[in-house]
Amino acid sequence: MAKQFVQNVTGMDEDFAQWYTDVVTKAELIDYSSVRGSMIIRPYGYAIWENIKDALDGKIKETGHENVYMPLFIPESLLQREKDHIEGFAPEVAWVTHGGEEELAERLCVRPTSEVLFGEHYKNIIHSYRDLPKLYNQWANVVRWEKTTRPFLRTLEFLWQEGHTCHETDEDALGETIKMLDVYADICENMLAIPVIKGQKTEKEKFAGAKFTYTIESLMHDGKALQSGTSHHLGDGFAKAFGIQFTDRDGKLQYVQQTSWGFTTRIIGAMIMVHGDDRGLVLPPKIAPTQVMIVPVAQHKEGVLDFAYDMKRRLSSVARVGIDASDKKPGWKFNEYEMKGIPLRLEAGPRDIENGHVILVRRDTGEKVTVSIDGIEETITALLHDIQENLLKKATVHREEKTSTAVTFEEFKSQIDQGGFIKAMWCGEEACENKIKEATTATSRCIPFEQEKVADTCVCCGKEARDMVYWAKAY
Repeated sequence: MAKQFVQNVTGMDEDFAQWYTDVVTKAELIDYSSVRGSMIIRPYGYAIWENIKDALDGKIKETGHENVYMPLFIPESLLQREKDHIEGFAPEVAWVTHGGEEELAERLCVRPTSEVLFGEHYKNIIHSYRDLPKLYNQWANVVRWEKTTRPFLRTLEFLWQEGHTCHETDEDALGETIKMLDVYADICENMLAIPVIKGQKTEKEKFAGAKFTYTIESLMHDGKALQSGTSHHLGDGFAKAFGIQFTDRDGKLQYVQQTSWGFTTRIIGAMIMVHGDDRGLVLPPKIAPTQVMIVPVAQHKEGVLDFAYDMKRRLSSVARVGIDASDKKPGWKFNEYEMKGIPLRLEAGPRDIENGHVILVRRDTGEKVTVSIDGIEETITALLHDIQENLLKKATVHREEKTSTAVTFEEFKSQIDQGGFIKAMWCGEEACENKIKEATTATSRCIPFEQEKVADTCVCCGKEARDMVYWAKAY
C-alpha cells in the first residue's frame, strides 16, 4: 500500500538499509560527495541539525558552559602524550603529511576528538582552585577514517559538540558527567521523541583513555541499537599526561579531574530510523524545520491564494509555517510533504473557505480532521503537542515490545536474531563479552543505572553474575 504514495522508496520490511538510503536522499537531507564516506548536508537536513543544535546549545549554556573553538590539526607528538587515547583512535586517524609541495617535519592529525588540544590549553590557563571549574564546549567537525559508512550514522567527517571540563575533585567531575548525560537524555526524549536507556559502558566499550563512560542507548525500528550520546569521566589521566595542575585550598599541588561529552549528527539518523515509515520521514514537531505546510487546493480560483497567505500570517505566531503555491498538482505536494515528514498539512480549497474551515492532516497517524478557522491557532498548538507526545509513546511501546530477557546462552542466541534489546546477567569478565560478540555479533550496550536481577548467573559462562546488561546488535 505504501508504494502507491511514494513510488521510489523501498519498503522498510523489504530492505531496511535501502529504505534508509532512499529516505535520506529523496527527502533531500543529504547528497553524496566525491569523497567516499562523506556527505553533503542539504538545507533541509542542516535545518534539522540547527534546531537540535540550538536546543542543546541553550541547555549547555544554562548549565554554565562557555563555547570555544580549538584548531583542526593536532601534532603527532601531542597526540602521543596520552597513550591509551591514541591507541584507541589510531585506526581511524587521518594524517596530513604535506603542506603544499613540502613534506612536513611532523605529521598532523586531523582531529578525531579534541581532548589533547584542550589538555594543552588547560595546562596554560589553570593554576589555582580559583580557576576551577573550567566548563568549555566546542561545536566543530571531526574526522574518523571509517571503513564502512552510512549517511549520518557513520561518516568520515561529522558535526558535533564536544564538552571538555576540569574540576577540583572526583566528586565534582562525576556530577558533571551525570548532569550532561541527563541533558542528552532530555534532548532525545523531549525534543526528538526518542526514548533512551541511561547506563555505563563496560570497560571494553568505554571511551579510550576514560575512567568510565556513561551512555544513552536507543532502539531503531529494525531492532538494532544506536549509541545516541556519551559522557566520559576522564579522571586525572589526561591531567597527568599534560601536567594540568592547580594549587588546592591547602596550598598543595593537585591534578585536575576532567570530563568530556559529545552529541553528533548521527542523532538525525536515529530520529529517521525511530520514527520513519514507508512514506518517508516522520519528524517530531519540536525539531521539524516546517511544522505546518499549507497546500492551497484549486489555487487558480479567486481568493484561494489570498486565504492561504492569510493563514500563514496567522499561524506563524504559533508554529513554523510553510506554503506551497507552486503550480505542481496538490497530489504531488501531498506526497512530497509526507516524504519530508512535516507534522501537519493544512489543505484549503474554495468550498472549505466558503464554509469557514480547513482540513488538517497528521503525518504521524494520517488522520484527517476538518477544523474551524475560528481559534485555529489553539487547534494547531494542541495538535502539534499531541503529535510530539504520540511519537514518544509509540517509540517507547516499540522498544518495550522488542526487549526480552535471556537466562541461558541458548536463549540469548535464539532471541538475538529477533532483534531488539536483550536483558541478561553478566559476570563482569571481558572474555564473556568477547564470546557473546563472536557467537552472535551482539555487543553490550550499557550497564543500566536502573538494575534488575533477572538471574543469579552470567548468561554466558554460568558463573555468579555481577550486573544486568542490555545487549543488542548495533549500528
